[in-house]
Amino acid sequence: MTDIRSICVYCGYGPGNDPAYREAAVELGRAVAQAGIRLVYGGGSVGLMGIVARSVLDNGGKVTGIIPQFLKDREEMLETECKLIVIDDMHQRKRLMFEKADAFVALPDGIGTLEETVEMMTWAQLGWHHKPVLLSNIKGLWKPLHQFLEHMAKDGFIREDLDVTYHVVDEAADIAPHQQNIANGKRDAYAKDAVSISQL
Repeated sequence: MTDIRSICVYCGYGPGNDPAYREAAVELGRAVAQAGIRLVYGGGSVGLMGIVARSVLDNGGKVTGIIPQFLKDREEMLETECKLIVIDDMHQRKRLMFEKADAFVALPDGIGTLEETVEMMTWAQLGWHHKPVLLSNIKGLWKPLHQFLEHMAKDGFIREDLDVTYHVVDEAADIAPHQQNIANGKRDAYAKDAVSISQL
């Protein structure tokens, strides 16, 4: 991979309690649009999900939303403003997001984003893909996940030949340039080095 053309952003229907989370979603959307990268996301218009999508659109970027029918029936979409793909179920949604993205970013969120992000880490661990997975560690929200993975490795449940590799940034504006440098095989000053569990 030499170019990041699309980024899948995992985030949810809640904005979080700290304004920093909403500010990060706005900044990420702006950076993605300015970098000419397409946003792939879950299709909703509320919470951090809606904030990041609207920020991309407000800054002239392109957005693809992917949502199962059962959620479309009860949620407000951005249908007139972005490309919306309606599918049958959550499994199809996750697979299509994977296929349409060159990289993955987890914004602060709850169990849904956690599940989707860990699945991408697992697929990478098994060699299914080599797309970068990045945690947007705003206000340190993902630090407990890092600590839990470290605990699993120390107790022998993550073998050294099956590293869990991911990237961490603390500022939303650094996500897009960091992802591009990963794709180009470069180290950069935007984030901590990739975290390899066997090295913790």
